[in-house]
Amino acid sequence: MIHPRVHQASSLAKLIDPRIREPGDIQTSIPGLALFRRDRPVPPATCLVEPSLILVARGAKQLWIGGEAYSYDPSHFLVTSLDLPANGQVLVASPEQPCVGLVLKLDVTLLTEVIAAGVTPSPQARAAGTGVGIGRLSPVLEGALARLLEMLDEPQAIPVLAPLVLREIHYRLLHSDQAARLRQIAAVDGQGYRIAKAIDWLKLNYTAPLRIEELAARVQMSAPTFHHHFRQLTAMSPLQYQKWLRLNEARRLMLSERLEVSRAAFAVGYESPSQFSREYSRLFGAAPRLDIAQRRGQRVDESSLDSETA
Repeated sequence: MIHPRVHQASSLAKLIDPRIREPGDIQTSIPGLALFRRDRPVPPATCLVEPSLILVARGAKQLWIGGEAYSYDPSHFLVTSLDLPANGQVLVASPEQPCVGLVLKLDVTLLTEVIAAGVTPSPQARAAGTGVGIGRLSPVLEGALARLLEMLDEPQAIPVLAPLVLREIHYRLLHSDQAARLRQIAAVDGQGYRIAKAIDWLKLNYTAPLRIEELAARVQMSAPTFHHHFRQLTAMSPLQYQKWLRLNEARRLMLSERLEVSRAAFAVGYESPSQFSREYSRLFGAAPRLDIAQRRGQRVDESSLDSETA
């Protein structure tokens, strides 16, 4: 449920507004920090969310993972502890009251250092199943994020002071209600850490045939345990995850590099263009050529696309 505060801008919105005046996304001069702005609601769009803190300073957004919706607003932040395939959408936005916010990539090494320093509470409960959660924004975390944004006006101070503020932000997150979720990727003997390593391998080798037993052994897990924890944390099986990576890369190749459907299919590891087209249609809701044409604003005779999914 969306919190009543969604129509009220947080103090962070006043810091973000002058820095991004047009709809879109920008990377800032602080490594790992990006800002976004949307002037209207946006339907769900596929994305791969890296381990991040995502905060809406005005408006409301929603992330769909594995059929479950995670809504967040100026009172709540979204945190992800793994690279998660998702569908993101903007729920509340207008030209007069644009949805603005920030995305801060989490530093697993920094999380580990803060935990090792022994200055965070010991975990009281096991982390929830998936690698994504909604936390309540505390005044101290909001203050640290505000100081990070203010530093954009003092670029010469960023190399010296930004690491200190980033360390505080990670410290505050480890004191938040999402601490257990973050600890699961920082503990090198934990299942979350091992699944993260498997995901790293999949991202680099998505075109190769997937052998679950070999990948499980690579991260020192049995195949059944690996499969169980992978699905629990990502809301999909390893094979589905690989398929998502392949199909999204194929979409990029067709859009950006103008590859034909069959060439894109082979490039990402498919042996059958027809199988590729069927799976592409299930994920994106349209056959490859139609989907690409629609994204380019072109018209296509749909009767000519029947052979793609045959």
